[in-house]
Amino acid sequence: MLTSVLVKSIFKDFAILLLRVFTGALLIHHGFEKLNDINNFADAFVRPLHLPFPVTLSYMAAASEIVGSWALIIGLGTRLGAFAILGTMSVAIYHALVTSGFNIYLLELLALYFASATSIILLGPGKFSADYLVTEIFINKLNPVNSAPNLKTIDTVYPNKKTNISKKSKQDKNFAFPFSSFLSP
Repeated sequence: MLTSVLVKSIFKDFAILLLRVFTGALLIHHGFEKLNDINNFADAFVRPLHLPFPVTLSYMAAASEIVGSWALIIGLGTRLGAFAILGTMSVAIYHALVTSGFNIYLLELLALYFASATSIILLGPGKFSADYLVTEIFINKLNPVNSAPNLKTIDTVYPNKKTNISKKSKQDKNFAFPFSSFLSP
């Protein structure tokens, strides 16, 4: 019973929706705070790392948090937005470790945003996203070959003919992550 509830796609997609929306909604104000006093942020966080163009990098950090958060909330360009957030959080974690050592009070929020962005990159946007709608409309509706559910392989039409086409279609059907075909026997 429990496994049937956990395996249901609707619950997984709803959990991804919650993760996306809450991560984006809670992170977006950090980007706007940076824009309020960009020079102060550059002096406090970017210059101690001795990075070039601290004000420009501060604007980039604010933009990645604002645009990335909107991408997560709406679900359009979700992985790209999560990747931008992941990059910003990586630099922020590095800054916290360099300036304060292993101070858990500074690292815990950064680590949560880092883990959320990583999870969203790995899991994808889910069905409750604009990315899913765009994929459904442009990929499946406009290209009927990809969306036909009962396509027969050459092996079912010509059972005595040896081809590699059926193996390829089975691999595409069970595609889990990039390069999975190299890992399958």
